[in-house]
Amino acid sequence: MQPAAVAGFVLAVAPLLAAPGASLALLADSVAAGRTGDAALVITGTVTGLYVHATLAAAGLSALVLRSDAAWRAVQLAGGVYLVGLGLWMLRIRRPATGVRGGRGPAFRRALLANVLNPKAAAIVLTLMPQFMDDRTAIGVQYAVLTTAQALVLTVWLTGCAVALSRGGRVLARTVLPRLGAAGLIAVGVWTVYLGTRPHS
Repeated sequence: MQPAAVAGFVLAVAPLLAAPGASLALLADSVAAGRTGDAALVITGTVTGLYVHATLAAAGLSALVLRSDAAWRAVQLAGGVYLVGLGLWMLRIRRPATGVRGGRGPAFRRALLANVLNPKAAAIVLTLMPQFMDDRTAIGVQYAVLTTAQALVLTVWLTGCAVALSRGGRVLARTVLPRLGAAGLIAVGVWTVYLGTRPHS
């Protein structure tokens, strides 16, 4: 795999990663509650989800799902319902003005599931990554390289957002962003269930 291909993929995927989504919403929610440790777990869970998608794709399972309308629809429904439920949960919880210590496992699991069940994340692996692959390097190695590049970009972006929110936007994160994030998750979930389309390989 040529370095130019990796660089091209990074340029192509960066705008998609920067778009507001479940990870940013969960990150803002963690900052709002003063749980900086949870913010790190959100990033870790999201990155882990990227490698889950890459592993499934390298094993050929994602391609099987992509070729089956019923299987892809099931993934869409599961992802949409989960995002809607996550958005409703974020709207219902109370956010204290001062940080409180909460369970560390749920933050990781919520971020992991939000990524694994996110059709956009699957579409990146199934339709965007193959455009930057060649036939000279093992497919598993190429998925690993591109996913690692994606994970680095996403980690830098989410870490920067967490630092910005914790230093200068704590009030904004506590009042406005969680509600906007929750509304966004619900909207994306509804769109996924009712209007989402299956990507073409």
